[in-house]
Amino acid sequence: MSSHEISEAEDKLPEERGAESAVRLAEDPFADPGLPPHEHRVQDIDERAARRSERTVALLFTVSMVATIAFIAAYVALPVDKYIYVFPIGHISALNFALGVTLGIALFTIGAGAVHWARTLMSDEEIADERHPIEASPEVKSKVLDDFRAGAKESGFGRRKLARNTLFGALALVPLSGVVLLRDLGPLPGTKLRHTKWAKGKRLMNYNTMQPLRPEDISVGSLTFAMPEGMSEEQHDFQTEIAKAALMLVRLQPENIKDKRELDWSHEGIVAFSKICTHVGCPINLYEQQTHHVLCPCHQSTFDLSDGGRVIFGPAGHALPQLRIRANDQGYLEAMGDFPEPVGPAYWERG
Repeated sequence: MSSHEISEAEDKLPEERGAESAVRLAEDPFADPGLPPHEHRVQDIDERAARRSERTVALLFTVSMVATIAFIAAYVALPVDKYIYVFPIGHISALNFALGVTLGIALFTIGAGAVHWARTLMSDEEIADERHPIEASPEVKSKVLDDFRAGAKESGFGRRKLARNTLFGALALVPLSGVVLLRDLGPLPGTKLRHTKWAKGKRLMNYNTMQPLRPEDISVGSLTFAMPEGMSEEQHDFQTEIAKAALMLVRLQPENIKDKRELDWSHEGIVAFSKICTHVGCPINLYEQQTHHVLCPCHQSTFDLSDGGRVIFGPAGHALPQLRIRANDQGYLEAMGDFPEPVGPAYWERG
């Protein structure tokens, strides 16, 4: 409004201004436009088109079922360490790629099938309802139930058996993906914790030089670390296996060995014990030459290598396992088998 019009409006009496406002409100510029006339879809008037849509929905649900089965098959069949090249991503885990693609297809086709069903087969007529009090009267309850029955009937859920049954199949199979993934809580260890890479005839390799050890390589009072022949840091499971197979060698005077079995399993005073502490699995590397004790640096568990590796101090629960060794025909030290018991910390399955 201009300043002149504002001045004129202020000069009018209050009752005159009120009458003009009432006229403007009566015109109601935001009147309810109502709903446009309902337009029927081709599926509403042509049963053949409706059946085509039903078959499309069923196909999507069937694809979901197949993708779920493929997800489970890939999870079981594909190795964890297999990699493939996928453009433009690059090299990725074949297992992760297969799981992602199959599960994505399974979930997407369920959603696409449900959307296609709703858009082509269920009723799409818009209904306006007046607002009502929050409390539900008997008439409202009856109306809700009637609307539910009418919606269920119009959805074709009872009549479109093909779409309904394939939906049930897809929804029943998809949860199996989650059930199968429970396997990753860990496979059961089986007997893996009871065995290492040591076996009869495997030579003792110097951990630092990677050369086979001879008795003369180990002097009295020295501490030498060894690992089984055939292991390499390039192997994918090296860290897992060396955590069980790591070995320490000490040469003692035979008359200083107190335990008879330890003496029988040694070679010219050379004794071989697991390097893995029996408390929480730390590597032992501190040796006291005068006492023949080894000390774990983590929690100070102390073991006597002249008396069967028994615990003399600290929280470790049992003695260090000993490896039986000998010298072969070529003069190299070799194992005469695996450790007689699991190495490292105790666990509840330990026998």
